[in-house]
Amino acid sequence: MKTRSATLWHVGQRWAVEELDLAEPGPGQVLVRIRATGLCHSDDHAVTGDSRPPLPLVGGHEGAGVVEAIGPGVTRASVGDHVVLAFNSPCGHCRYCAGGLSNLCAIARRRVGGEPAASPFSRAGETVWAMGGLGTFSERTVVPEDSVIVIDKDVPFAVAALLGCAVTTGWGAAVYLADVRRGETVVVVGCGGVGVNSLQGARNAGADIIVAVDPSEFKREQAVRFGATHAVADLARAREVLAELTGGHMADVAILSVGVADSDILGDMMSTLGLNGRGIITAVSPAAATTVNLSLVDFTLSQQTIRGNVYGGTNMHRDIPLLLGLYRRGKLQLDELISRTYPLDEINQGYADMHAGRNLRGVVLP
Repeated sequence: MKTRSATLWHVGQRWAVEELDLAEPGPGQVLVRIRATGLCHSDDHAVTGDSRPPLPLVGGHEGAGVVEAIGPGVTRASVGDHVVLAFNSPCGHCRYCAGGLSNLCAIARRRVGGEPAASPFSRAGETVWAMGGLGTFSERTVVPEDSVIVIDKDVPFAVAALLGCAVTTGWGAAVYLADVRRGETVVVVGCGGVGVNSLQGARNAGADIIVAVDPSEFKREQAVRFGATHAVADLARAREVLAELTGGHMADVAILSVGVADSDILGDMMSTLGLNGRGIITAVSPAAATTVNLSLVDFTLSQQTIRGNVYGGTNMHRDIPLLLGLYRRGKLQLDELISRTYPLDEINQGYADMHAGRNLRGVVLP
């Protein structure tokens, strides 16, 4: 069959919307008509070369849609189901899944890391890889059944799509990876689509002081809506505010969610932490980055920790329904995340708006 998709052929180029061939679903696979897909910065890293997935590439790893067909042996979904797609779908039986770390599933990592022959997309016989094993920048895609989570049909597709990455990654960074505790002080550096969900997670976990840091006035204003008690433009001001508010104890948790991380901003973020402070790195760094600008004496003698972030430490089959429950009860703001929607043909404009700081999350409606 044919499908229109946004494809990246070379680093530095724009997304090209064109028709590709799409394979029929095979054993254990599901054909999904994509109804909404979020514009995540991770896909843009492929454009800039900060990450290096195999090319050519159908972008998109944050999507929701309707099941149109299923392959032999599929039991998780039926034709007509509304589903969220998750790029890090756990196998359930590798050593990490068995150990309660399904977000680090070894099988999913191989799929996300690049197995071009397994992609359902092609053009003129040439394989086109699917971002995150999904390729949601497309009218349709074929994915493993483990990647779909069936949701109620009254959930808006644009809202549901964001549960595939931004919401789970940001919320889980605070709730699971940082283990924010009641009464603690939290700093979130970078308040876009992921960062504002760390604010929500910290608020839901009972943090007392939540400081949002972002140079964009628009994002600082939005941060207060999503749970920040204070919002400042830079880390220098954040340190001043923290010193005043905490009597010099500084933050218990700092979460880095900027678009592109480098060694300097990591060191600056860690300087907001006090004794036993926990730093969570959500932001992606350039693939060639190998150095960290950090005071090792302060780090060691303050008994601090730095932790990476894969999917917020969440279990998608448990946490996506959990987050939808919070949304239904008014404890999680999802509609407010969507700043603007775009047709597939305007995907490059959507990313331009992201870079300009005009969106918390742009959403494409293919």
